[in-house]
Amino acid sequence: MDKNPVIAYYDSIAAHYDNASAEYSEEQQEDLDEAREQIATLLSGHRILELGCGSGAWTDVLAETAESVLATDASTFMLDLARMHGEDLDNVEYRLVDALALPDDLASGDEKFTAVFMAGLWAHLTREQGDALLVSLKKKLGKDVLLVIFDDAYVEGESATTVRTDLLGNTHEFQLDADGARHELVKNYPTDSTLRKRLDKVGREIKIARWEFYWVLTCRLK
Repeated sequence: MDKNPVIAYYDSIAAHYDNASAEYSEEQQEDLDEAREQIATLLSGHRILELGCGSGAWTDVLAETAESVLATDASTFMLDLARMHGEDLDNVEYRLVDALALPDDLASGDEKFTAVFMAGLWAHLTREQGDALLVSLKKKLGKDVLLVIFDDAYVEGESATTVRTDLLGNTHEFQLDADGARHELVKNYPTDSTLRKRLDKVGREIKIARWEFYWVLTCRLK
C-alpha cells in the first residue's frame, strides 16, 4: 500500500527540517507568539495527547504548563527529530502513532487524557479523514476531553497557491522537499461555519479565534 503522501513528504524533509524551517515575517511571528502563550495557558495542568507533533516545536510549548504530554506522529523521522529536541522534557513521552489509526491502548484508568492538541495536522486531512478522526477520538477518549485544533489561515500572497480542488471539496497545494522534488498535499483552509458544522457532531462549547495567519478551535468532546 502506498504511504500517505503527507507522511511521505515529512519523512523526506525531516533530515533538513531544522535548517530549512520557515522564515516568519514579523507579523506572522507575533501571531504565533500570542497563540503559543494563549494555548499554553489553556492547556495548563492537562494530560495531553498531541497528534502530529512534527519536530516537537509545539511539544516544547505544551510541556511548559501541562502535567504530561504524549507526543505522537506518523512519521518516524519527524518523531526522531522531536525526541532529539525534547530530550530534556521530563513530562513528555514520544510514540509512533498514525492519527488515522489510533490504537486502543493510548491511555487507561486514572491516567487517561484530559486534552487533545493538534497543530498543522487538520489542514492536511481530507474531509473524510477529519470526520473519521473526530469520531475515533470521541470513541477512544470519552466525553468532556478538551480538543484544541490549531492551523494556518489562508493569507493572499503568503500562502501557497492552490493547484486543484477535488470532487469532495478538498484543496491541494505543491510543496518542495530538500531535493527539489514536488509533492502534492491536501491543504484545506476551512471557514468558521464549516468548522462549526463538522465539529458539532462530536463537540460542544465550540469556540474559534483567528489571527491574520492562524486560527484555533476549542471544544469539549460530547
